[in-house]
Amino acid sequence: MPNYQALQQDLTDVSQFLIALGDPKRQAIIIRLLEESDCDGLQVSELTEATGLSRPAVSHHLKVLKDAKLIDYRAEGTKNFYYLNHDTTEIVKLKQFLDKVTEIMTTHTK
Repeated sequence: MPNYQALQQDLTDVSQFLIALGDPKRQAIIIRLLEESDCDGLQVSELTEATGLSRPAVSHHLKVLKDAKLIDYRAEGTKNFYYLNHDTTEIVKLKQFLDKVTEIMTTHTK
């Protein structure tokens, strides 16, 4: 029998990550960062062009993505360059949660 309390905790653990992924503007930022093949990062001004958002709005979305451990940044003087975080811990947590849910669903349909 599945441990539903543990499953609930797993869902709680990935909820911030899911919220970060759920917004279309944050999705556009993620896609734009994925397009950056050299991984040097992008400045807020480059992300405003990609999303059509104001600088403060982009900065807000970057904070949400950073808090969810999806992106990071490096500073060069007064300039910040944002890039996708290469630590895939949160992605692995989500994948493990989805694997558990899939297993439960397939077991219940048999």
